[in-house]
Amino acid sequence: MNFTKSLFTFGIASILAVGCKDTASKPAPEAKEATTTKKEVTVVTKPETANFRIDGMTCAIGCAKTIEQKLSKMNGVQKATVDFDKKQATVEFDGAILDGEKITKAVESTGDGETYKVSEMKTKG
Repeated sequence: MNFTKSLFTFGIASILAVGCKDTASKPAPEAKEATTTKKEVTVVTKPETANFRIDGMTCAIGCAKTIEQKLSKMNGVQKATVDFDKKQATVEFDGAILDGEKITKAVESTGDGETYKVSEMKTKG
């Protein structure tokens, strides 16, 4: 019985010794990492900001966050924030790609297409 236990223990120790690699002493491949983490840079040709009111929102997560996420994903939008309490939205965008009308259509088409209404649109660039 002791021989079987000793053999089993030796087998486990051998597997662990061979299977575990010492990665702490190896330097990280910095050159490879630099090439895989390259990020695209978007140049904004005509930066503008739109501030407007959104009526019809009933909650911060289901309404405001949904609209904010939809705006953020639009081509040309750098940043979008929707404040549920104030019923206000601010969108920083590239005026060469978007305008107030396209932003309004995006907000008003969110959900069922009839719930949200944009008003008091003010853009500055």
